[in-house]
Amino acid sequence: MTTPLWRIAMTAPARAAEALAAALEPYVTALTAMEDTPGGTWSIEGLSETEPERPTIVAALALAAATVGTPPPDTVIEPLPEVDWLSLNRQSFPPIREGRVWVRGSHVTDPCPAASIELIVDAARAFGSGSHATTALCLRALQDEIRRRRPGRVLDLGCGSGILAMAAAKLVPTARVVAVDLDPVSVATAAENCRLNRTATRIRTGVSRGWNASLVRGAAPYDMVLANILAKPLCAMAPDLGRGLARGGRAILSGLMTHQEAQVVAAHRAQGLRLVRRYRRDGWSALVLG
Repeated sequence: MTTPLWRIAMTAPARAAEALAAALEPYVTALTAMEDTPGGTWSIEGLSETEPERPTIVAALALAAATVGTPPPDTVIEPLPEVDWLSLNRQSFPPIREGRVWVRGSHVTDPCPAASIELIVDAARAFGSGSHATTALCLRALQDEIRRRRPGRVLDLGCGSGILAMAAAKLVPTARVVAVDLDPVSVATAAENCRLNRTATRIRTGVSRGWNASLVRGAAPYDMVLANILAKPLCAMAPDLGRGLARGGRAILSGLMTHQEAQVVAAHRAQGLRLVRRYRRDGWSALVLG
């Protein structure tokens, strides 16, 4: 029996969006913040795999709103119904093409576009179906980087459904990839997707909170690190990245909004890493550091 997901959602003025998203982040497993209108309101939504403590969250959001001089947001906290994920996949997950990478659900029978690599990924309880802008940005950055240098050792940190790890394995068949997530459901989903996409022999999956697992530490240093998570944990793990990235290696970091770029860059600059390039889409960013 699966555990129901809980949704925490609100609408906020632009000047309060960053503070409210930061306040909500510790209480959720996945977080999105989208601009509804340029310079206008933002929609902020988080998903939790445990029942949220409503008084604690409401108080944290009220405090965050007060720091920027706005009223507390009207916050919806509700359980999501059990979902027929395959049906949802068929309805809302059309094929996605980003450069040479073509991601489709198993229900799609269209042939793979010429000169593309195909990834079959169905919607699942694991976060990271590939449709989010940050995943697309990481796929774009990954392809740009491997044209400059083909990595031998790759880490997908916070792998979700495993899309980035599988893309790296298919784009660079000689690479050895480690894919980890703190969520066991995500790891199980990623492992199954690796088997389905015939990359399991080159991708080692496991549960890890950041760089803590021996699987992650033992395979370091990495020529490439992919981390599509959130700004706060990216900053917290900057020292680990500084130690775990090989000389001349590249890190592709995403899951952050454009206004969070400066803090993520600063945290990694303190570890001797510099910003090489950035990608932006729909208010989200991916940063390439080395």
